Amino acid sequence: MNDIAVIGSGPAGLSAVLYAVRAGLDTVLIDTDFLGGSQASYSEKVDNYLGIPEINGFELMEKFREHLSGKPYKQIESAVVEIKKADNEFIITLENAEVIKSKTIIYAAGAFHRKLHIAGENELSGRGVSYCAVCDGDYFEGKKAVVVGGGDTAVDSAVYLSQICSEVYLVHRRKEFRANIVSLNKLRSLLNVTVMTDAVPVSINGEKSVESITLKNTVTEEETVIHTDSVFVSIGMVPKSSVISTLVEIDQSGYIAAGEDGVTSLPGFFAAGDVRTKPLRQVVTAVSDGAVCVSSALDYISKNF
Repeated sequence: MNDIAVIGSGPAGLSAVLYAVRAGLDTVLIDTDFLGGSQASYSEKVDNYLGIPEINGFELMEKFREHLSGKPYKQIESAVVEIKKADNEFIITLENAEVIKSKTIIYAAGAFHRKLHIAGENELSGRGVSYCAVCDGDYFEGKKAVVVGGGDTAVDSAVYLSQICSEVYLVHRRKEFRANIVSLNKLRSLLNVTVMTDAVPVSINGEKSVESITLKNTVTEEETVIHTDSVFVSIGMVPKSSVISTLVEIDQSGYIAAGEDGVTSLPGFFAAGDVRTKPLRQVVTAVSDGAVCVSSALDYISKNF
């Protein structure tokens, strides 16, 4: 039986593996895609990970994986279809029919950004299309930006970008916003932000990078083209928690309820990275989560085995 089963090979999962093997624990890493399964892999540039400035997201993940090269852990490439706990051990059933047993689980499956599913979005992703203003806003200093969304993240992104970009448009499909009133009031006081309601994106346009976005008015169906250098999609994230939704406590948005120690409602089951409830989802916080979860798992193992 393994000491720790880490599910997910993003920054949180790889950090957990590193700390686990350094602690001498029998460790297995499970994921469906070890090369491109992390949100970080799709970042055009990462410039906020201390000590490694201006690196491509995929290259950063390669460095993380290289750090684990030769370390004593098992790696299984398969989807998890079921997790249950019996007789103080976790039983993990994989899509390839393999069954893994472990004393603890560090669940670091992550989350994925909701997409607009419009023409040009995938083609220009990383070339002006972004899903994180905090991550990529600096690359558009003095340029134009469009933010799509109506919640707290979208409004906060528009406020943040207003300090960097020359002009910002916030596009929302309805007149009413879901964002908090404090952020909305701040947004409306900004002179370089234009709020466009009753509007939905139709396409993102450009050859090598974003050049414009086409919007359709939901009332009149009239189309408008806004020339912009960037489009920030802020319509929410979807945590990869469906397989454990009845196993541990999750919030109304599907995130695993867990504090900074990674402890969940199920003893021995720890949550790390984007899949857990947290105020900031970045590579640096994910790496921290992985390390802390191993510390919590060590404490659990010492008390129960």
